[in-house]
Amino acid sequence: MKSYLQRNILLMALTGLVTINANAQKWGNNTLYATQNGTAAFLMDTTGAITHSWTFSSSAKTGYSTYLLQGGTLLRTVARAGNSFNGGPICGEFQKVDWNGNITWDFIYSTTAYCTHHDICPMPNGNVLVIAYEAKTASEVSAAGCSQSIVMWPDKIVEIQQTGATTGSVVWEWHVWDHLVQSVDPNKANYQTSVVNHPELLNINYATQKDWMHVNGLDYNPMLDQISFSSHNLNEMYIIDHSTSTAEAASHSGGNSGKGGDFLYRYGNPAAYGASGATVLNVVHDAHWIPEGVPNAGYLVGFVNRGVSNTQSSVDQVITPKSGYNYTITPGSAFTPASYSLRHPCNGYTSNQGNSQQLPNGNMLVCMAFLGTFYEINPAGTTLWSKNIGGTLVHAYRYSDCYLTTTAPALPVVTETAGILYATSGATYQWYFNGVLISGANTASYAPTQNGNYLVRITDANNCGYYYSGSYKFSNGTSTNITNVLNNPSAFFKVYPNPTNGILSLDVKDLDIANLTLKVYDQSGRLLMQASQTQTLNLSELNSGLYLLNISTENGISVNKKITLVK
Repeated sequence: MKSYLQRNILLMALTGLVTINANAQKWGNNTLYATQNGTAAFLMDTTGAITHSWTFSSSAKTGYSTYLLQGGTLLRTVARAGNSFNGGPICGEFQKVDWNGNITWDFIYSTTAYCTHHDICPMPNGNVLVIAYEAKTASEVSAAGCSQSIVMWPDKIVEIQQTGATTGSVVWEWHVWDHLVQSVDPNKANYQTSVVNHPELLNINYATQKDWMHVNGLDYNPMLDQISFSSHNLNEMYIIDHSTSTAEAASHSGGNSGKGGDFLYRYGNPAAYGASGATVLNVVHDAHWIPEGVPNAGYLVGFVNRGVSNTQSSVDQVITPKSGYNYTITPGSAFTPASYSLRHPCNGYTSNQGNSQQLPNGNMLVCMAFLGTFYEINPAGTTLWSKNIGGTLVHAYRYSDCYLTTTAPALPVVTETAGILYATSGATYQWYFNGVLISGANTASYAPTQNGNYLVRITDANNCGYYYSGSYKFSNGTSTNITNVLNNPSAFFKVYPNPTNGILSLDVKDLDIANLTLKVYDQSGRLLMQASQTQTLNLSELNSGLYLLNISTENGISVNKKITLVK
C-alpha cells in the first residue's frame, strides 16, 4: 500500500495536484492526515512522499480528528457503529495506536444517555478530553426554562484517564446544562431578568434545537489550566476553567478563576447573549490557542468556514482581553475584540470542518476539509507547499522529526521546602505565576514573593517541546500552625511504612484531615488515585514500583513524597 501511495503522490506532483516550492522555508517534515470515514492515517514529508502509515479495521473508520503523540503514537477518533445518537460526526469511541499499528487503548464512551462526537484533545498527563452529547427529555428542557418542549442534546466535556486496554475512568467533567440562563419564565429554573448581564451563561432560548451547540473543536492550555471549544451552530468560541473539581465545574464558583464552570470568555456572536455587535464567526471550527514558542502565542484561533464570504473561508486570530485567569468585559456589552485581530483569507472555501496550525517559524498549515487539500503559507501569506489528497480531510498537523523519534520526558513536578519551590529535572526551566511568565525565573528553583499559583515549564535535552507541571498553590498561611508547616513540611506529613506492600498510612500531626487531598502519580506524571478525608491509602491494585504521593491542603500547602511499592 505504501509504495502504491508514494507512486500516486509522485504522479500528483508531476501533474500539478501536488505543489512543492523547493526553495521555500517550510517548517517540519511530517504532515499527519487521515480522511474522514477512512481506514488509514499517513505521514507525508515535504517532498510529497508517504513516510509512514497506519491501517485500521473497516469497523473502526476515522470519525473526525487524529493526532500524533510524541514518540509516534496516534490518538484517533472512531466512527463507532451502533450508537444511539446519530448525525455528524458522531464517534462514540477513540483509540491510541502505536507506531507499529498496535492498539494500546480502545475506549468506548457511548450509551443511550451520551456519546462522543467531533474532536478530542490529548492532555499533557496522558488523559484525553472528549466532547459528548447528552440526552435531555422534553420535560427536562421545559423545566430548565426553555420556551420549547423538545428533546435536546446539549454538550459536555469529559476528561478520561486510561485504566486498562479498553477501560477508562472519568476524572473530570463539565456540562453546559449546569450553566444556563433564561428570561422567559420566572417560575422555572435558570431565570434572570436580563440575559445580557449574564454572558457567563448560555441562553437556552437562543437558536434552540435538538443538536443545539454542535461543539466541534477542543483545546487545552496548560499554563492557564483552561479549555477552549467552538460551536458550529451558535457561531462562538468559548473558554472555561479546568482547574475546578467536577463539583465546582457544575457550579458558579471555585477554580483559579473563582467562577466554577461558567464561561470565562466567549467570542464571535454577541447576539447569543443579548449584546450588540456583529456576528463575526460564521460557522466556526477548530478553536485553539497558539502555543508558546510560536509567534502570537496565546492568541485564540478559529477556522471560519464563511469567514471572508459564503464562498471563501478564513483563519481568524483573536487577542483575548485576559486578566489573570479571567477576561474583562463591560457589563451589558459584548466581549472584546469586536472583530478578528488577524485574518488569513483561505485559498478557497470549505462549507464545513477544516483546521489550521500555527508553526514555530511563523508559517501556518491550513486544511481545507471538503476540498481534500492542505497547504503551508509563510507570514507574508505566500503559499509554500500544498497537497490535494481527495476525500474529506477534517484536520492536518505538522510535526518535527524530533517529535516523532523521541519519547516525551516525565512531566515536571513542583515541590516546596522552607518556602522555596523546586522543579524536578529538566534541561531548561521557566516559572510562571498565575499563568504569566516570570521574567528571569529560569532555574530549577524559585522563591515566591506572593501568594498564588506557580508552575514550571521544562524542555528536554533534545529540545523537542515544552512540558508543563501542574499548578502549585503557594500560600504563606494565616496561622502559626500553617506557618510551621510551610517552614518544615516534612515534619508535619509522615507516610509509613515506606517501602510499603500496599497499605500506606499518613500522620498529619494536628492538621485537619478533612481538608486534605491525597493524589498518587506514576513516574510519567499520570494521576492514578485520589482520595480525601482519610489517613490511609490502599495501593495494592498498583504494580510494584516508584510512585509520587502528593498531599495538599485547602491552605495551598502541597508536599510530595516518593513511595516505593513492593509486592
